[in-house]
Amino acid sequence: MSTITDQKVTLLAKRDQLRARLKAIEAEYKRGLSANSEERATELENAEVLDSIARITAEELEQVDEALKMLGV
Repeated sequence: MSTITDQKVTLLAKRDQLRARLKAIEAEYKRGLSANSEERATELENAEVLDSIARITAEELEQVDEALKMLGV
């Protein structure tokens, strides 16, 4: 395979991975919070981490999409 083809394959795989990660985060949010107050407190703390992961993942996905556009995909 050519270098460009290798890059496309790598970027497409990365894009799929990032999309799956964002989908998993969305599913986590849709589950909602626990009725148990102690568990809810932990879930709210975890939500802050998930927000950061989602933001970083979305930014990385944008970069991958831009790179794919440059390669003509």
